[in-house]
Amino acid sequence: MGKKSTTGNKNKEKRQARKLEQRRIADGMSFVTSANKLKDLSPLCQDLLVYNNLESMEINMCIQRVTELDKDVLNWAISLTERNMKRLYETCAWGWNKERKVEEMTDDAAWYLIARNNDNILQAFSHFRFDMDFGEPVLYCYEVQIEEGGRRKGLGQRVMQVLERLARATHMRCVRLTALTHNPSAAAFFKACGYSIDETSPAKEYSAHYEILSKYIEPTEDQVPSTDSSNRIELSGS
Repeated sequence: MGKKSTTGNKNKEKRQARKLEQRRIADGMSFVTSANKLKDLSPLCQDLLVYNNLESMEINMCIQRVTELDKDVLNWAISLTERNMKRLYETCAWGWNKERKVEEMTDDAAWYLIARNNDNILQAFSHFRFDMDFGEPVLYCYEVQIEEGGRRKGLGQRVMQVLERLARATHMRCVRLTALTHNPSAAAFFKACGYSIDETSPAKEYSAHYEILSKYIEPTEDQVPSTDSSNRIELSGS
């Protein structure tokens, strides 16, 4: 009888674990859906959208869906990505495929953080999305691209701070991104911003040219999930 009881307890524990996992995934999908339904993300990070550095460079940022982005701005973003990344792509297994990159950057799920200086000249952008990745709700950063004149002035770090604030406000588990291993300056930048190898990153023997980096976002006290399934978390700003 004791053996049957032990087996029964293990089965019960497995069922409970399965239910908790299903609930976790369902909550994650709900957060991603809610984030993508938001019409304006700016109120979630308003205090970070204006940036001034010690060199008196003033930057103003805005956030838009790709479907609302001005065509000239989108073309600039595509051009900047090609100028910054084409050579790096050509020297790895992926190769450079402009049509595929444009398709990725114009996907309806894409959001854009756009930075301009006080002369209204475009300086930097980030393409990001809210998505489920390996069963987790994440803010996935597809691109962070900066014009040469805007580099080494803290602008890239501010862009990442905005993404992290958005991730926290929308209940994303982390900010996750893909980095090329033969781009040491990018690796140093993300490390300085607190990013490290993600558990989903492929082993080196399977991929020698890229790795997955992430920065996990600690939830605020009001975001800690309740054990009562009838009391689900509401999305900030929704």
